[in-house]
Amino acid sequence: MACCAPSAPVSRPALEVADIVRAVAERYRDTHPLSPQQARVLRAIEQCRTAALGGHATVCDHCGAQELSFNSCRNRHCPKCQTLAQQRWVERQCGDLLPVSYFHLVFTLPHALNPLAQGNPKLIYDLLFRAVSKTLLEFGRNSRWLGGEIGFTLVLHTWGQKLDQHIHTHAIVPGGALSPDGQHWRSASTGFLFPVAALSEVFRGKYLDSLVDAYERRQLRFGGSTAALAEVGAFRLWVAKLRAHDWVVYAKPSVAGPEQVLRYLGRYTHQVAIANHRLLAFEDGVVRFRWRDYADANKTKVMALSAEEFLRRFLLHTLPPGLCRIRHYGFLANRCRRQKLARCRALLNQPEPPPPEKESVDTMMLRLTGVDIHRCRHCHQGVLRFLAKLPPLRLPPKATGPPG
Repeated sequence: MACCAPSAPVSRPALEVADIVRAVAERYRDTHPLSPQQARVLRAIEQCRTAALGGHATVCDHCGAQELSFNSCRNRHCPKCQTLAQQRWVERQCGDLLPVSYFHLVFTLPHALNPLAQGNPKLIYDLLFRAVSKTLLEFGRNSRWLGGEIGFTLVLHTWGQKLDQHIHTHAIVPGGALSPDGQHWRSASTGFLFPVAALSEVFRGKYLDSLVDAYERRQLRFGGSTAALAEVGAFRLWVAKLRAHDWVVYAKPSVAGPEQVLRYLGRYTHQVAIANHRLLAFEDGVVRFRWRDYADANKTKVMALSAEEFLRRFLLHTLPPGLCRIRHYGFLANRCRRQKLARCRALLNQPEPPPPEKESVDTMMLRLTGVDIHRCRHCHQGVLRFLAKLPPLRLPPKATGPPG
């Protein structure tokens, strides 16, 4: 099966999130409360590819020009650092693709849960994974639909196009199931996996049941606008209102062919709240960026926010430490993936994929960006040779007041 096609060269954006962070981070820290994780994210992006993280010096063996290269922060919230991680992850999935159509579903939490999520992010996100996975596995096992074990990947997103809070998970599902005895592959109907209305109802029930259980176990923290929900009667009434409304489950058209599946995976797996290429301008303390209005025929529009508001919205999507935002289930679960995928391939008459080729970071960067990082950018003839390691630059601590 073909794997990822070579990527077209990517030029560096003229404006990056890091530019905005470096301009306003110090003032933002003084005027806004930050969680420890948000503070780490802010510092990582601020220092990414600067002398603060160290690096190395090189010299051209042809013209003698010297170059300084600084280390990246590798933080999963940094737009710049996710490009290579995304490509590596996607290419590792090449051998796991099956010769079937794939389905893309989106499960969304009501915005009424946003305030509770801000005080309980890990719990709210884990409950979302649990409710979606149980719903999909249950529908897969139902003999009315597939009557077997399905496999799927869930990817958590917490943002909308305007950087507002919009908690949802993307599900990428191969169109079929492995029979309970492992002897048959049961294909999904063309263009149809499961009924969306039924998925929505079951998803809502499973999520709210788990939320009530968490409340009864006293696992939820309340404060600010959610303080009143600590009282039993108020919480039950709030849950009843959530249960009275339909929850949004969206099924996108089936995806055919491995290349298109990989493009879908690459689009959703390692995204951060906003990519650098969406930024248009940062002038007079105002950030302008593109966004897509799905309610208006997917038209591309421009939003303007103060730098402080832009940063507040960006940091709203900081994930709790250790939270895994990409998870696999069913026959794609990590504990059984190799054995069950081999069985699926055998039933689908698909040959075993060749072992993945090992590719250095330098080679991958050349393929992704079209830039040979070892070629001198001054004379374009020489090769850059290692000259010296650059230790991290330790800045003096910020003064807290006039000397005594």
